[in-house]
Amino acid sequence: MSIATLAQEIGRIARNDGDYQTAIPQLLMARRSGRTEPLACIYMLGLAVVAQGGKQVTMSDQVVNYGPGQSLLATVDLPVVSQVTQADLAQPFLGMLLTLDTRALVQLAADMELPPLPRDQAARGISLGPLDEPLLDAVIRLVRLLQEPQHIARLAPLIQQEIMVRLLTGPHGPYLRHLIAAGSPSHQVAQAIAWLKLNFSRDVLMDELAERAHMSPSTFRQHFRQLTGMSPLQYQKQLRLQEARQLMLTQALDASSTAARVGYESVSQFNREYSRQFGAPPQRDIRRMRELPGGGVVQAL
Repeated sequence: MSIATLAQEIGRIARNDGDYQTAIPQLLMARRSGRTEPLACIYMLGLAVVAQGGKQVTMSDQVVNYGPGQSLLATVDLPVVSQVTQADLAQPFLGMLLTLDTRALVQLAADMELPPLPRDQAARGISLGPLDEPLLDAVIRLVRLLQEPQHIARLAPLIQQEIMVRLLTGPHGPYLRHLIAAGSPSHQVAQAIAWLKLNFSRDVLMDELAERAHMSPSTFRQHFRQLTGMSPLQYQKQLRLQEARQLMLTQALDASSTAARVGYESVSQFNREYSRQFGAPPQRDIRRMRELPGGGVVQAL
């Protein structure tokens, strides 16, 4: 099977521009018939594949460009800026995202005889690698399963497990294993990130986060930046601003109410940081977002 086969299968479902939630809850597809504006979103733990076209993902100061034949793995939930860079009416962008289950990965890794992690292998929040033939074959079979809804409940978990096995043993494997190895710095930081995602509106002290990760503040900052490309406070700010944008889009809240909801005491500070992040003040940005396909509600793909 080839990447063109995957593009054809995604195109069967994604017939028009937009994001498509499928009958397999972890599987999302997207189609775009032209370049898009840079959009901030959260990449969850998962495998993203471009079947046709090109994509650019920016995480802090790290810029990743990828296209057909490559796969991108996010090992933790990351605020990024995502942009379709190659697409037109004749050759639209076609992509998919498969979110992964941390518990299932931990269980699989425990049951497998995996080689030791290389000592010089640093943790990464985003890993880019080739989409090798066995992994591509499994991904295509998962997408094709959508044509047999009667078999999804029994077969989808088996194919998803195969995909996770191939990720653990392939080029992405070391980065995944850094994440799930109990007691590793990446695992401890990932747990702190999970807590921060639930409590981003709180005023959080660095010492409190470091204590949750069982690290000194300086060590915690170092490992957090290595994994996410930003400091914990920058990460928290990204979460606040992205949540604020979605609240204003979906609940029609004004800037003042939204600022308080996401943890800002000063509306003027919120407006400054929002403008710096999204390139326009809240009211103008929300008007622009509503004119985009899908009303501007950003999916993590």
